[in-house]
Amino acid sequence: MVPDPDDGPAALDVAAPRARQGRPNWTRSIRFRLTLIYSVALFVLGSLGVGATYAGLRAALDDEPVSATIVRNQYLPLGDGSFVLVTARRSGEYVTLEALTNDRALELLRKYSFVALAGMFVVSLGVGWVVAGRALRPINRITAVARDITATDLSRRIDLRGPDDELTRLAATFDDMLGRLDRAFEGQRRFIHEASHELRNPLATIRTNIEVALADPTSTVDDLRQTAEVVDRSAQRIGRVVDDLLAYARSDVPEREDALVDIAALAAEVAEEFAGAAEAAAVRILLDVTPGARVRGDVDGIRRALANLLANAVEHAPSGSEISLGVRRSGDRIRIEVDDRGAGVPEDQRELVFRRSWRGAAETARRPSGSGLGLTIVRQVARLHGGEAWVEDHPTGNGSRFLAELEAEPEGNGAA
Repeated sequence: MVPDPDDGPAALDVAAPRARQGRPNWTRSIRFRLTLIYSVALFVLGSLGVGATYAGLRAALDDEPVSATIVRNQYLPLGDGSFVLVTARRSGEYVTLEALTNDRALELLRKYSFVALAGMFVVSLGVGWVVAGRALRPINRITAVARDITATDLSRRIDLRGPDDELTRLAATFDDMLGRLDRAFEGQRRFIHEASHELRNPLATIRTNIEVALADPTSTVDDLRQTAEVVDRSAQRIGRVVDDLLAYARSDVPEREDALVDIAALAAEVAEEFAGAAEAAAVRILLDVTPGARVRGDVDGIRRALANLLANAVEHAPSGSEISLGVRRSGDRIRIEVDDRGAGVPEDQRELVFRRSWRGAAETARRPSGSGLGLTIVRQVARLHGGEAWVEDHPTGNGSRFLAELEAEPEGNGAA
């Protein structure tokens, strides 16, 4: 049995090497196995059907033998001229013409049944090969598309048309998987590009200032100190970028150790950590928290989200203003609010500020040197804890209010 030429090379198992015994590749394909299974099953069922038919006919045509007793009377002469009557009996079984006909019919039935079964098996191999090829043609298409796809081009789709059967659903699932992979790879490429851009600028600043300082033999101590300060600021910026990148990558990991987190106490700690930065920026942080606001989650991620909210507020709040950090419980939600009196966020940019590496409001910042991932991490952490993050106008109309909601731990489940 050879494969159909119109089925194309995909109908063969081209990836499989030839067996050491010289076995052809096409005999190792699933098409060949399906053909054999189909033919053997059909042969067995046909044999059972023919055997049952033969047994039934034989039982119906099996006549009882005919028994007969022949009585023969004969007069034998005696010597005195008289006769004596002699009776002879002979019994036996006789085969009738009908029985001979039935035996001949059964013999011919056996002969032609064996011939028909052999012919049916041979024909079933060809029919099974064609039917299996038709049934497996969608799989051949899936295989061909998968072979053409590379890690740099995931735009191909199978787009299999036909009835809503297992193969169509398999192709649709494969297309959905390709779509997810395409979006993941595109996001990864964009992320790498943005990360490299974020790190390139401060590294270039460090290298330039060091080269200038080394190239000038008349550099004074003040010049070197000024260069060191520039390098220190650039190094701090690189540290912030690296921390944000690590936090962003860690937020994508689904498995992490959760703990009972007291957000009110955590917010107080973060506010204390930012006291020095707020004093340097001439702003004041006001804390308004409700004790006992607890969630079940990632303490490091929540701490990072709080720090990013405060860092964003300190960066954009004008000198002499106040920043308010509030934590309160509302039903099954814990709400975090950070208010600043900066320039605010235009309504058409309120979703954009949570995008990765977006800096639409950089011109209003006191130190526009962040990684662009801070608010992205805030939203990511909120969503990982069953909530959301957004921004709205300050209630007074002057400034912004950044909010993050997290799913609260049911009351009475223990203390942090």
